[in-house]
Amino acid sequence: MTDYERPLSFGLSLDPDARAWAYTRRLARTAENLGLEHLAVQDHPYQPGHFDAWTLIAHLSAHTDRISFLTDVADLQLRPPVMLAKAATSLSVLTGGRIRLGVGGGGIPDAIASMGGAARRGPDLVAFADESVGLLRKALNGDSVRLDSPYHHIAGYQAGPVPTRPVELWLGAQKPRMLAVTGRQADGWISPLNIYVTPQEVPSRQRIIDEAATGAGRDPRELRRVYNVIGAIGGGDGPGLVGEVRRWVDTLTEWTVVLGFDTFVLWPVADPERQLALFAGEVVPAVRERVEAIRSGR
Repeated sequence: MTDYERPLSFGLSLDPDARAWAYTRRLARTAENLGLEHLAVQDHPYQPGHFDAWTLIAHLSAHTDRISFLTDVADLQLRPPVMLAKAATSLSVLTGGRIRLGVGGGGIPDAIASMGGAARRGPDLVAFADESVGLLRKALNGDSVRLDSPYHHIAGYQAGPVPTRPVELWLGAQKPRMLAVTGRQADGWISPLNIYVTPQEVPSRQRIIDEAATGAGRDPRELRRVYNVIGAIGGGDGPGLVGEVRRWVDTLTEWTVVLGFDTFVLWPVADPERQLALFAGEVVPAVRERVEAIRSGR
């Protein structure tokens, strides 16, 4: 059993479809009104039908008041780290601390190359991402950033603005070397969808993160663990977790107290408004209650 006993939080993934921005904005407002903590926006800018993630987040943040926003995940190969930190801290100041920065190395090399990115792969990608995360941390903290390496040439940038609430840096990863980067440097792990990293595969990933964190002198319990959960609540067909409310409650409770996740982002396969209502109104409060009862019983 691996329960890091971190506070639970829940979110909704928003589709950055450029044809449906009014509907997306309505979903964002509804999620906030229903008490969710996060709105997640994927970052695939090479998709011609997708909005830029940061532009969409900026728009939605102006139409909400409390809920936080998460890039799930920003592509490091298309977004230079110091500029990415500038965008995140700027939005954090403007929104009163409602930005969480999720980043990833970039998983679709040919698409990245189509926009002028380097399309790195394998060990080269991991080394680049590792260095980029280190630069991000410095820039998010408002430090002076200087580095001359094969990957980055930064000649002494003084980072800022610095938000009152630090921007948390979460890393999307699924393979051992990137998971180790997460443990050494990030504030949290964003797991890919539950159909890509299945529940059976999670414990081995968590161990890699924990061992890397411990080896770097960090407490693994301080890292957030985020699971992107695709599925359908209330039955029906589709990929991922499909079943009635009770199955969702049982499963998310188990994924908390056994697998170690503390944050769940819903990716509805159909009818997002109905799925959001069921998730926020029935699944989330029941999971919170069950997890609290289990933790208290210890």
